[in-house]
Amino acid sequence: MVNAGAMSGSGNLMDFLDEPFPDVGTYEDFHTIDWLREKSRDTDRHRKITSKSKESIWEFIKSLLDAWSGWAVMLLIGLLAGTLAGVIDLAVDWMTDLKEGVCLSAFWYSHEQCCWTSNETTFEDRDKCPLWQKWSELLVNQSEIKTILSGFIIRGYLGKWTLLIKTVTLVLVVSSGLSLGKEGPLVHVACCCGNFFSSLFSKYSKNEGKRREVLSAAAAAGVSVAFGAPIGGVLFSLEEVSYYFPLKTLWRSFFAALVAAFTLRSINPFGNSRLVLFYVEYHTPWYMAELFPFILLGVFGGLWGTLFIRCNIAWCRRRKTTRLGKYPVLEVIVVTAITAIIAYPNPYTRRSTSELISELFNDCGALESSQLCDYINDPNMTRPVDDIPDRPAGVGVYTAMWQLALALVFKIVITIFTFGMKIPSGLFIPSMAVGAMAGRMVGIGVEQLAYHHHDWIVFRNWCRPGADCVTPGLYAMVGAAACLGGVTRMTVSLVVIMFELTGGLEYIVPLMAAAVTSKWVADAFGKEGIYEAHIHLNGYPFLDVKDEFTHRTLATDVMRPRRGEPPLSVLTQDSMTVEDVETLIKETDYNGFPVVVSRDSERLIGFAQRRELILAIKNARQRQEGIVSNSILYFTEEPPELPANSPHPLKLRRVLNLSPFTVTDHTPMETVVDIFRKLGLRQCLVTRSGRLLGIITKKDVLRHMAQMANQDPESIMFN
Repeated sequence: MVNAGAMSGSGNLMDFLDEPFPDVGTYEDFHTIDWLREKSRDTDRHRKITSKSKESIWEFIKSLLDAWSGWAVMLLIGLLAGTLAGVIDLAVDWMTDLKEGVCLSAFWYSHEQCCWTSNETTFEDRDKCPLWQKWSELLVNQSEIKTILSGFIIRGYLGKWTLLIKTVTLVLVVSSGLSLGKEGPLVHVACCCGNFFSSLFSKYSKNEGKRREVLSAAAAAGVSVAFGAPIGGVLFSLEEVSYYFPLKTLWRSFFAALVAAFTLRSINPFGNSRLVLFYVEYHTPWYMAELFPFILLGVFGGLWGTLFIRCNIAWCRRRKTTRLGKYPVLEVIVVTAITAIIAYPNPYTRRSTSELISELFNDCGALESSQLCDYINDPNMTRPVDDIPDRPAGVGVYTAMWQLALALVFKIVITIFTFGMKIPSGLFIPSMAVGAMAGRMVGIGVEQLAYHHHDWIVFRNWCRPGADCVTPGLYAMVGAAACLGGVTRMTVSLVVIMFELTGGLEYIVPLMAAAVTSKWVADAFGKEGIYEAHIHLNGYPFLDVKDEFTHRTLATDVMRPRRGEPPLSVLTQDSMTVEDVETLIKETDYNGFPVVVSRDSERLIGFAQRRELILAIKNARQRQEGIVSNSILYFTEEPPELPANSPHPLKLRRVLNLSPFTVTDHTPMETVVDIFRKLGLRQCLVTRSGRLLGIITKKDVLRHMAQMANQDPESIMFN
């Protein structure tokens, strides 16, 4: 009777943890989230809101606010990402020109803005005006010459300080002339914006799975403002970045990219009233015979991608394993100095990479002053300006060819050492520059071949004397796509980004041919793109959906414990004390523990997360009377029968996952790997007839895959 009275008197206390307590459902740093669990929690949350919305007008309004919170977050992300991108573009433009000179009328004007506002500037000499003074002219009166999303937790990586520092340093490194771009870092900046706005809404701040839907949309907004390519941004997020991408996220990504692009267009940082960074306007169609050089550029892009990935990863591995990694600031200073010294004499490496790509993409018009357009003109030519025929190359073109060749070699080498340093560094623009230089040289070669040998059978049907047959700028555009594809292994999103980037929609077939060829060639030497290679180099637990598992192994071959290992650490449903559980937690570093009926039967009941056990016990000790070290901890609905005068038991059923994902010991590992990928599992339990045999974690899967590929299975960092 005493025991019964004690039990009934503590009924409310035992159900104390049926109410939510702080930090439940959160994860430790460098852990992987459980996608299935997060989706279930969000479903429960939505069900409660829908049920409460029928109780009162206020609850109905709250349900509407919750439903529209996703769109509000997308709007805020788009506005802030677009604004930051515009500010970065304007600042980069100004600081890039500040290296050479200053505008005397307004020091905050870039070279172009200064000259266009001058009344003494003519169109032919639009880069020359008395208001813009070079430093050499101003000082000594002489002229001279001039760079997450599978559910991994990394605290601070998307924080407010990261956003501020990344924005400022991005301006500095891009304007410095280093061989890097702002596109990759802008995706990071947009994701920082998404993470910040997610923290303002409990719907996203308390659910890591929902937060990653926002980050997927933010990545799309980042690419949208980086390239002025909103559709390409959505496809990039879908194809390359996101691990989980439901249809709802597709629409919201599109909306975020749209708002970001509209905001950037309103700021108009390029001063041309266009979103696109490298707008082109070609007057000649492409011909079927040109597919051969386009495919050759695709081969070059694939080979360049393979070379870059292998050399860059080798250098980054050396940085991680030698004393070089201890001096990141010195490395940045040395690479910057080498870049400045070697790049300055060559006009094609001295200017900003974006300006270089723009010049390489451009078609030669009547008013073009570039060396690339120094052709020998026929004085009797009376054709319209926009239909200039192919002409023999002049001295300027040949000079530009060898300068481009030197610039190409320099860009290939310096990019290998620049990407991966402790600075914001993007790879899109340097890769495009390498391909654009190679493509422009190939284009000029084909153009001159067609001009001097128009009677050859390959040119006879489409290139007559006096016709405008070949557009070298198109070859530069195709080469840029090929090299970018070889490095990143993108296909669909790459082609869409390229035609949005240039406005060249009618040249989508050459772009597709080059992108597919570069991927085939690069994949022949290794399936990993640069992003996957760096993920594996850093040992992050990323399970790539593109990898195929073809080995005939079973779950029993991978699960732990294995033969000779200690038995699996488990909790029993109603026979362990608080002290037993605390000791188990202290002596192990597992993320969670299976709960069984008893150690004799080992029939599986559920799974309890380590962090939630710690939080639950801590909260119970602080807020619930009678909970001591020898209190029985139970996961059942009814408390166990206890002797009289026993301390109050602690009910932890709320933290128990009653439906953990399970497979049998004879399940093929091909199926297990597929389950982990598609459901985003953190771990699954292995059973036979309801009896617990072992556990398979994401780390175990990755280790097994590495072992099957003859790689070091211990190279994977997890927790």
